[in-house]
Amino acid sequence: MATTSDLRKGMLIRYNGSLNRVVEYQHISPGNWRAFVRMRLKNFATGKIIEDRVRAGSEIDIVLTQTRTAQYQYKAGDTYHFMDMENFDQIELSEDAIGDAMEFVKENETVDLLVLDDGQILSVEPPTFVVLRVTGAEVAVRGDTTTNLQKNITLETGAVLKAPAFVKEGDLVRIDTRSGEYVDRAKE
Repeated sequence: MATTSDLRKGMLIRYNGSLNRVVEYQHISPGNWRAFVRMRLKNFATGKIIEDRVRAGSEIDIVLTQTRTAQYQYKAGDTYHFMDMENFDQIELSEDAIGDAMEFVKENETVDLLVLDDGQILSVEPPTFVVLRVTGAEVAVRGDTTTNLQKNITLETGAVLKAPAFVKEGDLVRIDTRSGEYVDRAKE
């Protein structure tokens, strides 16, 4: 079994009976006391971040996963349909299981699936940056702002976000899917 010396940022561990991602960890050795490891963990099911300390050298349960590439095909009702790019298996995931990860993903784009050893899919990771067409843009109103003038735009996937006033309907824009923010305009 692995110990706290095997901890790495981003790895998945089973801690207190639930699946957690290591956000950060720090080995601390205070003077005459025993060394310990301070961990910040993000619960996979709830998204809640917890902090805890364990004795240095304690055993931890590392969860082995693999990343699979899949193509997003379509959405029917509240079910998303994917195709595994290695073996061409069809995968169906409910909207509840995915959350808002698919907000900026168009049909036929590839995503990464985080899969446990038993085949259970933990999460869907969209590409870091996507280029989408603006289908609707509000008229920017000059007024109480002293900084950048922002307005709401609607993308071809139906997502709504803030963008600079010069973005207009029909433009292609680059979006950071991690934060859901406008990055820049893209060329056709």
